[in-house]
Amino acid sequence: MDHTALLLVEIGALLFGIALLGRLAAKLGISPIPFILLGGLAFGEGGLLPFSTGEEFIEIGAEIGVILLLVMLGLEYSPSELVGNLRTSRFAGVIDMLLNATPGAILGLMLGWGVVGAVALAGITWISSSGVIAKVVRDLGRVSNRETPVVLAILVIEDLAMAFYLPILTALLIGAGFLSGALSVGIAAAAVVLILYIALKHGKWVSKLVWSPNAEVLLLSVLGLTLVVAGLASGANVSAAVGAFLVGIAISGPAAEHAERVLSPLRDLFASVFFLFFGLSTDPADLVPMLLPAAGLAVVTMATKVLTGYLAARRAGIGEAGRWRAGFALTPRGEFSIVIAGLAVSSGADRSLAALATAYVLITIVIGPLLARIPDTERFASWSKQRQAARRARQRAASARPARDARPAKLRS
Repeated sequence: MDHTALLLVEIGALLFGIALLGRLAAKLGISPIPFILLGGLAFGEGGLLPFSTGEEFIEIGAEIGVILLLVMLGLEYSPSELVGNLRTSRFAGVIDMLLNATPGAILGLMLGWGVVGAVALAGITWISSSGVIAKVVRDLGRVSNRETPVVLAILVIEDLAMAFYLPILTALLIGAGFLSGALSVGIAAAAVVLILYIALKHGKWVSKLVWSPNAEVLLLSVLGLTLVVAGLASGANVSAAVGAFLVGIAISGPAAEHAERVLSPLRDLFASVFFLFFGLSTDPADLVPMLLPAAGLAVVTMATKVLTGYLAARRAGIGEAGRWRAGFALTPRGEFSIVIAGLAVSSGADRSLAALATAYVLITIVIGPLLARIPDTERFASWSKQRQAARRARQRAASARPARDARPAKLRS
């Protein structure tokens, strides 16, 4: 069988396999993400039947999947909502970094990987997976929930922070001087500011640029513009996901509504390819030695992510159930963590870092979507309502006490 024929057969079989896994997940009432990942492990490097022909196609498809997930999320929100959420979530961004980067940095130092390894592992544990979380939120029907803008704001802050983190990490890896590292960070920051400015101040012109009543023209316009901006953002050491998200923010009105409709099938296809690629690119044999430290790190940092989301949602005035939904939704790590590990190892860091990162991400990316469903269970919903009622009772009692104390002494007697 020639190369083209084998390529078509392998890709077709993988896509059909994803469909079967999706059916199984639907019957069980859970997200298909863990099944797709495990399927990728079975047919990836060191798996039962390694996939060998279409790696480049799957890799590019995975990158497009993350971009489409983020641009579709951006289409759900207006520029004013983005700015408002970023302003109200500054506290959450700081707490997120302190709670979730610190465990990774400590473990990196304990394992003897030095400052560079500690900084790399801190980034791996800090950044949640925008792609996984976007799909989980959509699969669970939470896009319009009150806590979703809080989750989204934290993800955007993390992605924007990567514009500064990645140049710093790169400078440490190559041993660059202070001036060279500062220049890289400055270029990345300028790129973020430029994209934000266009999205917030000239979004109506972006909408006019892509709008067409013809579905085919609209699809090509939005997809083409999104890929161009994502590519330029990536080239400036800014997350391609940030660029895609801000394109979605900039498009509004009828253009946004119709774009969601025409892009949805493409998003579903390439998002599945992203999760498949992650499993395919992982060799199960490399994970075994790092399973124990990865599991311990996952337990600690999933707990800190839950705390991050809970505190952020509480600060935004969200109810008890929404606080827990926000916290559990943030637990998966993914594409950024793998990028950071790959960058570190390719620059000479300890290769064990890649194995640890892969095992860690796989644990969180499998367990995270399952944890996200916990607040929807009947028992948890009942428990959260009781907590909410008890809190309100305490608040009423606290507000009534000063009023009683303020009465004249004769009346109280």
